Amino acid sequence: MSNLTPLFGKTLSELSDLMDSYALPHFTAKQVADWLYGKEISSFGDMSNLSKETRALLSANHTLGLTAPSEVKTSCDGTRKYLFPTVHGRFIETAMIPMRERKTLCVSSQVGCKMGCKFCMTGKQGFQGQLSAGEIVNQICSIPERQEITNIVYMGMGEPFDNLDEVLKSIEILTADWGFAMSPRRITVSSVGLLPELSRLLNACEAHLAISLHTPFHEERQQLVPAESTNPLTDVLDCIRAWDFRGQRRVSFEYIVFGGMNDTPRHADALARLLRGLNCRVNLIRFHAIPETSLPPTDETTLLAFKDQLNNKGILTTVRSSRGLDILAACGLLSTEALASSQRPDAA
Repeated sequence: MSNLTPLFGKTLSELSDLMDSYALPHFTAKQVADWLYGKEISSFGDMSNLSKETRALLSANHTLGLTAPSEVKTSCDGTRKYLFPTVHGRFIETAMIPMRERKTLCVSSQVGCKMGCKFCMTGKQGFQGQLSAGEIVNQICSIPERQEITNIVYMGMGEPFDNLDEVLKSIEILTADWGFAMSPRRITVSSVGLLPELSRLLNACEAHLAISLHTPFHEERQQLVPAESTNPLTDVLDCIRAWDFRGQRRVSFEYIVFGGMNDTPRHADALARLLRGLNCRVNLIRFHAIPETSLPPTDETTLLAFKDQLNNKGILTTVRSSRGLDILAACGLLSTEALASSQRPDAA
């Protein structure tokens, strides 16, 4: 294994400390950050405003840290799913979703996941490792649509709050003027609602928040989202209510709809009571079957009726379009297939 450490994913402060350790001029850190995050480069030799000696020093001790995807699948609706290799022969997924004037990138924050949500294929893989900030941002920089991405959502593999240090570093790189200078209003972080990490995120950055909700009832949510046992939704909502979401920053709730389980008038009434007075949006999501899970999808008539019930009760509710169904776009499906293929005896 190489002893060279990657530079991609380091913040300006980290780059400054590193350049200081090499006794290089302080401004070198800003130059390196500009090359890493402001330009498309393939080697240290491309950093033309650095001296030959500085480039040689960096090349001797570091790699850039950029990794190309190993596979891409393109859907008939234009969605693309990229598969990236990680350490120890594992894989992560990144989905590019075009819709009208937007191109949204759904990035992963972990390899696998600890949360064990009943409806999620990534959870069935179990936890396999944390992604570094560089590996998170690499998902954006190493795809052909890099310059066209308008929105980023941390809704891929993994629980972002379970890797919050690296997630926050990646958001700093994306939003800082020395990084990608992206508006935090174009970034959304999705979580099952881990505490106290939720409060820390809200304090540390201005990204939008999405909470994976799925039912307003504690016992039912425990069955779907095991983290409910230690991070009850009522506590999560108390934390959210302490913040002012009346400005440009948004909070939304993701709600996968299961037939006969969480799509009844009783659920709509309870959900409306739970969210009353909170400036938020509910995104209803159609459930598409995954292996070894018997959860039933709802029917379209019930789904639309559930949406109307919530809207009539004053809760802004929309139905998210299903995208990329023909390319295993549901979270965890493609990486699970790739992992299984790599472990077959004939895969060597």
